[in-house]
Amino acid sequence: MLPKPDGLYDREVEWGDLSRFVSATGPPLRLSIVYGRRRYGKSFLLRRLVEVTGGVYHLALQEERRSALERFADSLRRHQAHAPLRLDDWHTALEYAAALLGEARNGPKVLVLDEYPYLRRGSPELDSALQAVMDEAAADPDPRRDSPVTIVVCGSAMSVMTGILSGTSPLRGRATLDMPLASFDYRSARGFWGIEDPAAAFAVDSVVGGAAGYKDLACFAGIPRRSGDLAAWLAATVLNPSHALFREDEYLLREDPRVTVEAPYYSLLQAIAAGRASQGRIAEAVGRLPGDIIYHLDVMLSAGFIERTDDLVTARRPTYRVADPIVRFHHLISRRNRALLEDRRADDVWAASGATYRSKVLGPHFELVCRRWVDHYAAEETLGGEVGPAGRVQVHDRDRARSFEVDVAAAARDAGGGSLRGTVLQVLGEAKTSRLGVGDLQGLDRAAGLLAERKQVSLPATSKRLLFSLEGFAPELVAAAAARPDVELVDLDRLYDGD
Repeated sequence: MLPKPDGLYDREVEWGDLSRFVSATGPPLRLSIVYGRRRYGKSFLLRRLVEVTGGVYHLALQEERRSALERFADSLRRHQAHAPLRLDDWHTALEYAAALLGEARNGPKVLVLDEYPYLRRGSPELDSALQAVMDEAAADPDPRRDSPVTIVVCGSAMSVMTGILSGTSPLRGRATLDMPLASFDYRSARGFWGIEDPAAAFAVDSVVGGAAGYKDLACFAGIPRRSGDLAAWLAATVLNPSHALFREDEYLLREDPRVTVEAPYYSLLQAIAAGRASQGRIAEAVGRLPGDIIYHLDVMLSAGFIERTDDLVTARRPTYRVADPIVRFHHLISRRNRALLEDRRADDVWAASGATYRSKVLGPHFELVCRRWVDHYAAEETLGGEVGPAGRVQVHDRDRARSFEVDVAAAARDAGGGSLRGTVLQVLGEAKTSRLGVGDLQGLDRAAGLLAERKQVSLPATSKRLLFSLEGFAPELVAAAAARPDVELVDLDRLYDGD
């Protein structure tokens, strides 16, 4: 595997995938797709790959076809001085680039086309040209090449990048590596920002998430070292009309070429951020019928603005949530107070938004972090066995004529073949930002009993009750948990440093 550069934080899995792909033997010309949301660190990762391999990195701009070809020729000349001054079409350009790299020294040979959607916009024939060059290389391999050439296309417009390999696209079936790049998870983000205090790390993560690029944008305002620093930091960054992050939600939405009229998407994001999770309730909030918003939901799903999850027991109850913390924050706080913020009254806005921040921002983000802890960091002993991906479960209480949701649930994993048996609930958890008491454990026990009454659900004797809290636990609950081996208390310190 290629040596990982010292300046590349985390990304061991992604670097390993790219290293193995570009170093492996195989077709003389192969294609890789790398995509992810804006500011996730895609370009930084690929520039490091090019530095290690001695390849060519080309960053596309929004420009016409002729200008784009001239800039591509400039990129090739920076790699090798005798590259041509003019390239007339993309087929010739890509063919020449592959030949130029193929003549280079031994070892991996890489061409990165970053912001590929910009190139396609001015040159709709680009996909077909790339397909033709790949097919010709496969049919008539160059004997002078001692190792394959890899072309990596990269972009942030999620719908464009995922569409490259689907449907009737010329490149369908051509890419061997299809790599989405996610943001850092909450633990990695803490290390990336260099925040020791878990409370401060979680506060920052609840607003900007794990997008690597936000750290550089916010560097002049410093980094919060304790949770009490958050208000001043927000006033200087996300709530500051002079700062690039002030309209980040708008920049993200405009990256998708399908969003030509923004108002419907803003309305849907506002409703989902506010807690309208089902399709029916979302439609009701924006004054439309459920069927009228299907297209807009599909656009936002494929673009990565929202995520859809199914109930672990009843798959017919999908719910939606805003995927990016900064989009959620803007729709709940910044957009509602735009006039006041532009009048430089960030302190007043933040003071008046405390309840919204705690219930609509901190709360949902805390639940997500708890589910990720179950998925990636909790010990098997903590969970009572091996479990599948954590999710949620809706519980109907007939005696009290109400329904409620179990925040964290995980099904037992079949030890035989590794498949999930969705009816065997191994973990049930309650996640609250407030202090938890014995009543919360009793509520979780009641939920377990109600679920056990359902024919399609069972709870094994090894099932666990997990109680997560940002503010700790009452002494009575601590005593009750100590007396019950099926109960685990998980605070913020354990979420960040324990299992």
